[in-house]
Amino acid sequence: MIQIRNETASDVVAREHLLDACFGPGRFLKTSQRLREGRLPARGLALSAVRGEKLVGTVRLWDVETGCGRPALLLGPLAVDPEVQGAGLGGTLMRAALAEAAAFGHGAVLLVGDAPYYARFGFAPEKAAGLYMPGPFERERFLGLELAAHALAGAEGVLRATGAFEQLPEVAAEAATVVARRHAA
Repeated sequence: MIQIRNETASDVVAREHLLDACFGPGRFLKTSQRLREGRLPARGLALSAVRGEKLVGTVRLWDVETGCGRPALLLGPLAVDPEVQGAGLGGTLMRAALAEAAAFGHGAVLLVGDAPYYARFGFAPEKAAGLYMPGPFERERFLGLELAAHALAGAEGVLRATGAFEQLPEVAAEAATVVARRHAA
């Protein structure tokens, strides 16, 4: 039985291995990755699919805004363990992520992906027509979905990341040392 739940810190290593298996090292070169680097996923929108103790799927959404200042989410990556691909887990993860995003009040989701696959969830290139990624991207693969009516109507410009910054371990350790010194003085 596969369970979908919020991602936990213990999922990180397995998630990275799964993403490597599904996308290879080229995943770090994608423009979408530039928008995710150094950021945390949107609150409550990092999901893991587990079978027993094994991570078999992952999807994350990220806070972005359009060039005209309209908030949206950027979905990705969505990955399913090759051993369970074809069983509908990717679709289940998508529906869960979109339901959670809607429940949190988000109005729009953008992604770069296979248009025929994502069309079944309501994604369409027309919804992202006035938007651009901050680097190379394939226009026909840049898709949008409105969770709220007209959330992307008139949206234009280049996406930019707006999510919370990820605290790097060495920065956190250095900050703890500085605080400890202040209290000791």
